[in-house]
Amino acid sequence: METVKCKALLTAIDLGSMTAAAESLGYTQSGITRMISSLEDEIGFQLLSRGKAGVKLTANGRIMLPAIRKLVNAAELIEQLGAEVRHVSTGVITIGSYFSISALWMPRILSAFEKQYPKVSIRIQEGGNQDMARWLNEKSVDCCFCAKPDRTTICDWIPIFKDELVVWLPSNHPKAENKSFPLTDLEKEPFIQTSPNQDTDLDRLIKRNQLKPNTRFTTRDAFSTYNMVSAGLGISFNQRLISKEWNGHVSEIPFDPPQHISLGIAVPSLLEVSPATTHFLECVKELIDNKEIIEVE
Repeated sequence: METVKCKALLTAIDLGSMTAAAESLGYTQSGITRMISSLEDEIGFQLLSRGKAGVKLTANGRIMLPAIRKLVNAAELIEQLGAEVRHVSTGVITIGSYFSISALWMPRILSAFEKQYPKVSIRIQEGGNQDMARWLNEKSVDCCFCAKPDRTTICDWIPIFKDELVVWLPSNHPKAENKSFPLTDLEKEPFIQTSPNQDTDLDRLIKRNQLKPNTRFTTRDAFSTYNMVSAGLGISFNQRLISKEWNGHVSEIPFDPPQHISLGIAVPSLLEVSPATTHFLECVKELIDNKEIIEVE
């Protein structure tokens, strides 16, 4: 079984279409289609269902997916180990990341890493906690920059930063100049929630404290929420890090009692990490130690 066919299949699954897989891997769409069809012929049954909305796994495909990922990961590991022996670091690293971390940390990290390992390619997948948990359990990523996953996620955890959760208030709000905001007051104000029921940091705090906020609006991304707060449509909260470079008529007030989350790097297994990922993690650690990307409190 040729791993190039398996990689074509995984890329089509991850990106949701043959066209996107072809663009990512540098093939024509017909070439990707032929490789996947050949793989299906070799295995003996259909792995993907095709439609106008893209491609998705069949029931049999879902059964085969973990083994196919394991095969591709093993082939990638062999290639990288061979390159290490030849003193030429190569490979591909797939990284899951919060949108905020992609915007604030990743440019500096990638710039530093590329200078040391120019032959290693990096693919970034952005998403939330549920996405990270799925990618880690599937082992479809090499690592994730995220909040600490819950116990249902199989991974090793490297904490790197403790971020504070802060309330977002319109700048003309009566409590905008207060030193703190009582946690229970979230139930007393019109509330704007980002991506509810997606295991976000908002979901976790609300559930942990058994709060029942007066949710007036919901959004799919934090920037929209921030701008709605700025417009005076309600209040919300999020990590202090996420709005570091945003501008608006928004006051950020610490909670009473203070609330924090642990941000770090989740790895499917440090025992199985590839050489390229090892170098990447070492690069991130060096940047943190030198306080070039964040200053840990």
